[in-house]
This record gives sequence, C-alpha cells and structure tokens, in this order.
Amino acid sequence: MSGLFIRDVSKSFGTAKVIDSLTFEANEGELIVLLGPSGCGKSTLLRLISGLEEADSGEIHIRGRRVDSLRPRDRNVALVFQNYSLYPHMTIAENIGFPLKVAGEDKKAIATKVAVVAAKMGLADRLNDRPAQLSGGQRQRVALGRAIIREPDIFLLDEPLSNLDADLRARMRAEIVHLHRALGRTTIHVTHDQEEALTMADRIVLLRQGKIEQMGTPEELYRNPSTLFTARFLGRPQINVVHPDYHGDIASVFGKPLILPPNASNARVILGIRPESIAIDSTCDISATVTDFEYMGDAHVVRVTIPGENGSTTQLAVSHVSREYREGESVRLKVDWASALYFDASTEKRVE
Repeated sequence: MSGLFIRDVSKSFGTAKVIDSLTFEANEGELIVLLGPSGCGKSTLLRLISGLEEADSGEIHIRGRRVDSLRPRDRNVALVFQNYSLYPHMTIAENIGFPLKVAGEDKKAIATKVAVVAAKMGLADRLNDRPAQLSGGQRQRVALGRAIIREPDIFLLDEPLSNLDADLRARMRAEIVHLHRALGRTTIHVTHDQEEALTMADRIVLLRQGKIEQMGTPEELYRNPSTLFTARFLGRPQINVVHPDYHGDIASVFGKPLILPPNASNARVILGIRPESIAIDSTCDISATVTDFEYMGDAHVVRVTIPGENGSTTQLAVSHVSREYREGESVRLKVDWASALYFDASTEKRVE
C-alpha cells in the first residue's frame, strides 16, 4: 500500500509559487526525508499534507484515502515541530495524553496508553514532571510520544532536531530511525541538514524552488547526482567544480587533454570531482599550492590552488589527508578520473 501519494500539488503565497506541480509517492512504512535549502518549500509541503495549509491544486492521498479536502483533525496525521510545542503547565503524562483527551477517550484508557508510550520513550520516571524540568532531548521525546499515542497513519517531522546540540542530535537521529522501524508507519522528515538526510532516509526528496530536483536513496543521490545542484548539495567538503579550458572543440583540464564521455562530444562540460577522489602524491604531475587546511580529528582537509591559463586558477578541496601541510607549500595531486562526474555546462544536467 502507498503510505503517501501526492499528485500535481501546487501552492502559492501571493505571486510567489512555493510548491510547483509536485508529484511523488512514499511507500507504506518508508522514511522519506525532504531535503533542500531554506525557502525551497519543505515545510510548506509538510503543512499541506497535514492540512495546516490548503493546496491551490492537486491531490493528497494517505494510505489510499484522499485527504486534501479534509480538516487537519480528520486526516489522522501526527505533526512534530522543531520547538516541541509542549504545554508548560501540564505534566509530561498530560502532554503525552492530550490528543486522546481531546478525542474524548476514557481517563483510565488514556493512563494505560500513556504508560506504554512513556516506557517506549524512556520517560516512565518523568511522567509527573513538567517540560521545564527536562532536557532538550527529553522534551523532544515527549513531543514524539504525543505523536505516537494517536496511532496516526503518517508521521510528519518538521526539523525536529534543529534545536539540539550536535551530540544529542546524532543520538536522536538514531532513536527516531529505531522508533520508525518499530512502528512501521510512513514518516516524512523535513531537514536542511544533509547529514540527517544521509544517515536517516530510506529515500531523499531533494527540493529546489518548489520542485523535485532528484529523488532516490542517499547513495543514489551522492554517487549518481542527476544535476550539478544535487552534486553540490550533498557531500562535505563540497564537491570540487572544475571548468575545463577549451580550444575549439578540444578540452583540457590542469593542462592535460580531457577525454569527454561520448554523450558530451557536442557540448561543453563542467567537471565534478569529490574531495575523496583526489590524493596528494609526490609522484604525480599536477602541481598545486596549499592555501588552507582544516584539522578533522582523524584526517585533514587540504585546500589547494592550481594555476590555469591566462592567470586563472582552480581551487580544490582534498579530503582524507593523513598529515598537516603548511600554507604556501607546493604539492602534487593524483585524481581518480574514473570517478569524475560530467555535467552539461548549459543545463547543469548530468552527462552519463
């Protein structure tokens, strides 16, 4: 069964089109991450699914039921916000059980369900506390518990980890994935953090200006980006973008002839080279000068400059470097050309 199906959905605010004829499907039990820069439409799409915003056109189906004309309360969705949205005057038990209280369930039944959910979320000993007495991670667990207790058809998570510190964010990522697998419900998770997307998603929907730039598994988007935008958005350090030199139809890069893919024979290209596909190797003949370096704990990221034609230069990042280099130091580089990506310079689409 389809967990979520969105067909030709559009949404504008005034003259600004935020979601543009968007279509995609999430399988039942799949964790989909909506990824993209600020303003690309991620949170708006989540609000359209939940019913907090009304689509201008298109259809939204949840578990085979069309819901775009239904009120939010009738869609059976659970929406978790980044600011937790807990009631400060209520206990943790009251916060978790609040959706059932609103639905008119019996007090004893609510208490039983709250106890089960609290135990699942590691909050069984905090039920009489109030939100102010909890840490950020514990408050996020309360918000998730309040969503779970409704037994929704779909979970919608709107940047739920953005207010947490780095260590807690990493732990909560793992907890959400574990919880998602245990519950088996479709989950749509919104983030602008590529690390969250790569580590959590079954599939990523990368949005750009209200449209889907690319959809696929994390590895598909990283290894086989369909556009230069996708290649740039995923990966830290960011992919190196290299513009070859052209003399007529002959292309060269770093002073060496560039053999183009057959599909690119009639087009100018842009090269994408991942930092891990470059190594510092004194036996090679690409000369460069170190301009900067970053210590990453287990390795360094070194940034270098390569001189080009007519006074031009190319900046490259090299990752997984085992030792420190000084600014201004001369080095030689080895490039794994087999892993280089080619993009049409006019459309920025991938050339296979």
